[in-house]
This record gives sequence, structure tokens and C-alpha cells, in this order.
Amino acid sequence: MFDPGIYGTGLAVALALALAGWLASIPLKNASIADSLWPVFFILLGLTYVLGAPAAGDRAWLVLVLVALWGLRLGAFITRRNWGEPEDRRYRAMRAGNDPGFWWKSVYIVFGLQGLLAWVISLPLLATALGQTPLGVLDALALLLWLGGLFFESVGDHQLARFKARPENAGKVMDQGLWRYTRHPNYFGEACIWWAFYLFALAAGGWWSIIAPVLMTWLLLRVSGVTLLEQNIGERRPAYRDYIARTNAFIPGPPRRPTLHNQTGDAK
Repeated sequence: MFDPGIYGTGLAVALALALAGWLASIPLKNASIADSLWPVFFILLGLTYVLGAPAAGDRAWLVLVLVALWGLRLGAFITRRNWGEPEDRRYRAMRAGNDPGFWWKSVYIVFGLQGLLAWVISLPLLATALGQTPLGVLDALALLLWLGGLFFESVGDHQLARFKARPENAGKVMDQGLWRYTRHPNYFGEACIWWAFYLFALAAGGWWSIIAPVLMTWLLLRVSGVTLLEQNIGERRPAYRDYIARTNAFIPGPPRRPTLHNQTGDAK
């Protein structure tokens, strides 16, 4: 079941939040607040869908609670991390490439785009709000996947924050804890969470929401996640090249033994 009216209301909610975030960023001269807004989009969209559904069932309310737990944790973590800090280097680069006039261009290249992406990715939340099938085995599998994703995302974030807080680790590469098995445990966890939401949607008959986890995974791997963060990092931090050589980028796995090369380039 797909309800264009409720989904359209979700678009209005997403764009209203995007506009509010943009207005707040102008006096602050800091577009980094967009990061804190990202999980808020989904909390509001999930609530919009559940309240707009003719008869939201147990699955709808369960998913809304899971979205809220995920969103509040992530939003609090990002806000605490960025509080009192200068604008993130990603947004500084974007600002430099779009000046003069970044202050008004950011309404669509940062906040508006973010709102549209959140609206599309929220499709599983719409499907679970509208579905009427009872909870079953697929929902149990979805919950297990969600818990695993939250573990990787929250523990990975905590481990990295604790590592960076120690002065003796300045300039070093984080390769401990979950970061020993994947270079981006938090992004892997995020992907798991959105595939879990899709499993909930699938159990509700919302197979058509498959675009959401696919898009989220693509963003994490190719756009705002792995590719962006690791762009030129090997040049800025040579030790990271060794880390890349022995550690999976995304899906966790055992560390690889480094391959040695002789002067002719043949592996030893």
C-alpha cells in the first residue's frame, strides 16, 4: 500500500525542517548543523506517517520507537561532537567552492538536498505505518539486524571519540576495537539499520521501498561516507595506507597480513 497524500505531507515536513535549519545556519555561519538535523528528519517523518495512517498497528509503533532511539542517539552524538567547533572541513570546502553567496545557495545544495534525500529514504517508515499485517518472523529478523547495526554504529562512534580525546593519539590511525575489523564500523552499522527498516517494511508488504536502503548504502559508500572521508587521506596520513591494506573498508572481516613487495614489484 502506498498513500501519496501522507507521503506528500512528509515532503512538506522535511522541507520545513530544512528551511528552519538553513535559517539557523545563516547567523551561525556554520552549515555543519545539517549533520545534527539529519536524524531529526526521520523522527519527524516517521511520526508524520504514523499519525497520518488510517490505523497504525504494532509494527508501525515499534518502528517509530526504533527510529526515535536511533535518531536521538545519533543526533546527540553529532551535536556533542560539533559543539563549539568550527565548521566541518566538508562544508568549508563547499563554502569555498560556492562563494560568493554560499549563505543562500546552501538552502538547496545543503539543507534542501538533505531534506529530499531523507524524504526518499523514509519510504520504509511509510510502508510500516500503512501496513496491516501482524508481526512475524521477518520482523524478528529485522529487529536483530537493527540491534546489530546500532551496536556497530554506537560502539564505533564511542571508540573513535575516546581515541581522539587522548592527546597521545594525535596523528595516529584508529585501528582498535571494531575499527580493527572495518575502517568504518559506524557506517556499516548505519547501513544495517536501514536494511533492518526495509525488512520491517517488507513484512508490511512495502517491497516497493527497496530504493531507500539501496540509496542509503550508496551514499555511505560512494558519496558522503567512505569515499569522501578517505579522499586523499593516504597523502595526508601515510600510516592510513597501511591501515587500508590490512582492513576492510566496510563489511567487517579479519585483518589481512600486509603484503611485502621487492624492488621489482613482485610480491614476497
